[in-house]
Amino acid sequence: MRRGVMIILFFVVSSYAFAKAQPPRGIKWSKDGNSYYSIEAGNIIKVILPSFKKETVIYKENLVNVQNGNIISVRSFVFSEDEKKVLIYTNTKKVWRYDTRGDFWIYSIENKSLQKLGGSLPSSSLMFAKFSPDGAKVAYTSNHNVYTEDIQTHAITQLTLDGTDKIINGTFDWAYEEEFGCRDGFRWSADSKQIAYWQIDATRIKNFLLLDNTDSIYSFTKPVEYPKVGEDPSSCKLGVVNIATKQTTWMNVPGDAVQHYIPRMEWAPNGQLIIQQLNRKQNESNIYLLNPSNGDAKKIFTESDNAWIDLKTRWDDDNPKGWDFINNDKEFLWVSEKDGWRHIYSISLDGKKETLLTKGNYDMISLYAVDQLHGFVYFSASPNNATQKYLYRVSFNSKNKGNAELISPSTQKGTHTYTISPNGLFAAHSFSSHNYTPVTEWVSLPKHNIIKEGLEKSVLDSESNVEMIRVTTIDSITMDGWMIKPSSFDSTKKYPVVFFVYTEPGSTTVEDSYGTAGNYLYQGNMAEDGYIQISLDGRGTPSPKGAEWRKSIYKKVGILNINDQAEAVKKIREWKFVDTSRIAVWGWSGGGSTTLNLMFQHPDLYQTGIAIAPVTYRLSYDNIYEERYMGLPQENRDDYIKASAITYAKGLKGNLLLIHGTGDDNVHYQNTELLINELVRFNKNFQLMSYPNRTHGIREGSGTWLHLTTLYTKYLREHCPGGGR
Repeated sequence: MRRGVMIILFFVVSSYAFAKAQPPRGIKWSKDGNSYYSIEAGNIIKVILPSFKKETVIYKENLVNVQNGNIISVRSFVFSEDEKKVLIYTNTKKVWRYDTRGDFWIYSIENKSLQKLGGSLPSSSLMFAKFSPDGAKVAYTSNHNVYTEDIQTHAITQLTLDGTDKIINGTFDWAYEEEFGCRDGFRWSADSKQIAYWQIDATRIKNFLLLDNTDSIYSFTKPVEYPKVGEDPSSCKLGVVNIATKQTTWMNVPGDAVQHYIPRMEWAPNGQLIIQQLNRKQNESNIYLLNPSNGDAKKIFTESDNAWIDLKTRWDDDNPKGWDFINNDKEFLWVSEKDGWRHIYSISLDGKKETLLTKGNYDMISLYAVDQLHGFVYFSASPNNATQKYLYRVSFNSKNKGNAELISPSTQKGTHTYTISPNGLFAAHSFSSHNYTPVTEWVSLPKHNIIKEGLEKSVLDSESNVEMIRVTTIDSITMDGWMIKPSSFDSTKKYPVVFFVYTEPGSTTVEDSYGTAGNYLYQGNMAEDGYIQISLDGRGTPSPKGAEWRKSIYKKVGILNINDQAEAVKKIREWKFVDTSRIAVWGWSGGGSTTLNLMFQHPDLYQTGIAIAPVTYRLSYDNIYEERYMGLPQENRDDYIKASAITYAKGLKGNLLLIHGTGDDNVHYQNTELLINELVRFNKNFQLMSYPNRTHGIREGSGTWLHLTTLYTKYLREHCPGGGR
């Protein structure tokens, strides 16, 4: 369940929770890491480090579509292993939320030739095209089948023949994409002779029908294969297809193919496949080595948890692909919370040796890079403040093992983010805090020397009225938060408070970075209009505060997180400058669910709520997300009922605005209709805004965002007016 989140500042990519685009993300490094590629004015250029000298590799004039004479608009590109050829990605289309479908062209740098791939396959139907390691072929998927194309002759070979809307080869269904970050579903072998691929069988998954009433005189439905919580997942199996014979060998992965997930698969250096398998509840994880010749499986690592086990996308979101092998490919890096903290381990390829690398009572947050030459892992952590983030490194070389070394400047307190070169020598670095403006610069590692300054320096914003706060509840739970006071704050007056919430395991809302605090839906300046704004992260949110903090919410979503927020609000209501008669709360997606539960379960604490695209009935959402955090409803259905906002609809006393897109394929509009029935049943008045055919982000269509922000602002001002009294 994706969140509604404030704008987060990054050096390379700015993204919204609902508008991120893939591929690609991040910097396109050269193979040696001493330069990177970029697009400038339609040209593909090479920037050499540390001089930042620019060389034009491909002029846009050479990227002409001979069929229409137009210059190709480059969405993305990738170089071959020898960096003599380039795949150009263009004419892209969305598959659910990312533009992963389009056209691919291959450009030869040596002879400046340009050729479109795909032959007679439909336009904008190719996905995840990639060079073979030997540079002789390109593989891609189209219409749920896997193909290869010879670069010289452009002869196309179809490797799978059974792809349909429900038999999905080389990519994934809706649930795998949304909840596991799985999209690119095939991998070349190192010798370029085989391709390993996922096959998802969704034939038994029921379609959820989205109703379109506006794009035709007669309404029609849009089917989405969507496994609701409690329903069986899609069947998943792995195949290795021989390029020459086109024959697939299916892997003999232990366990029921329906009751297990395989969210990760890569080729290991020894020529075998290495995979992670999760059980249906996602609290047991096994790593297997698979023999591609006969499909035999060997378990080399296993782990279990009383709650759930996070995937790589939690700690390496920018690189859901890949497996980090170290020490001459004899070991690999893995992350586990088994000692109560999220730590990096090295595990031998035979599974017999396991070494803890990040020792201490702290969480690693994200894995940034592996410096193979010098034997270091670069990662982010913040042992002393869960709202901040710093770069550290730790050695995986047995000669240099020790405590983690802080790389970020200790004088810059706040949030640091990095994109590090493959050789570990250079990094794009950004820094900001709640009251220091962002700086974007290039640094050399490990000394963190600036090699290119940003256009502006990070300076103290003397006009910022953002405060980082902590609230301790009667249950002795200390919650981090941010607060923005009115511009002309007078401690002798009382002001309304507007709470922004999410509170579920999908995201935090509190980060010590510039621009995170605030309200992206409000038209105008809330501080100048006399509002206090607050957001708090309670238990269950993925803050780096240890596994117990994060996993205490297991089977208690809608209960424990709601209690933490309510108890914190009780403390805040005691502040002398807070007007207890003007308390509002709002959120999107999981935050919309939280808003409703707070309004219904604690109606005396909040007078106004705005819930956008909420899950109102936990049994209506997808199985991977819900069963991960709540268990199987066949075993604990009562927990799902207790977690659902509709269970408490009778408790509504205040003003409620419901907003939802009818074309939401993520949190179905069904949720809002189920809640409407309950509110009507108990004669509860509320306001509703339905946006026809808009998806979870409610951005499609002319004027939509302006209308949404206008509606939000007007409702808040009317029912929770600003200003001190």
